[in-house]
Amino acid sequence: MTQQPVWNFEQEPFDESPDEIAINLRAYFDRMPDDKMRQYSPTWSDDRVIEWDGNFRDDGNLMLVCCERDVDVKEYRRVIEECIRYRKRVGPGTSSGDRV
Repeated sequence: MTQQPVWNFEQEPFDESPDEIAINLRAYFDRMPDDKMRQYSPTWSDDRVIEWDGNFRDDGNLMLVCCERDVDVKEYRRVIEECIRYRKRVGPGTSSGDRV
């Protein structure tokens, strides 16, 4: 059974007016386990980020369901780094006590 995260990055305030894809991307990161997110490094090349995530299409855009637009690796990096800061701020994400 999949454990639901305690955090809700998807509902955090946005700096700009979000579209459906921006919300879906945040929800995607809400579901990413802490141990995987802790592996992420902003020093990685774009190719390394794409390989590490494993859900990018051959055209270099993230595979999300019901996309109105593409999410490229630049947007992915910006939002995952926001999510990492969010998780550090809110603390433990699951009952296991794992933290980013």
